[in-house]
Amino acid sequence: MPSSTISSKGQTVIPKAIRERLGLQPGDAVDFVVQDDGEVVLRPALEDVRRLKGILRRAGRAPVTVQEMNRALREHRGRR
Repeated sequence: MPSSTISSKGQTVIPKAIRERLGLQPGDAVDFVVQDDGEVVLRPALEDVRRLKGILRRAGRAPVTVQEMNRALREHRGRR
């Protein structure tokens, strides 16, 4: 089982086997999800919503700002 050590600054290195399994690249973000039983799951974070700008444009509806989309994503992740 891959393992890692926490530094004095609270940092750690994700083992290569885990990075490869999750498809993580330098600069990628990860989420730590705490399950009801206390288990913590590491998974790739959602894509930056700026990449999605404009794909759901609807006539007569005001566009949503990137800040509003990011806030909605943070709130949604907090409910899991």
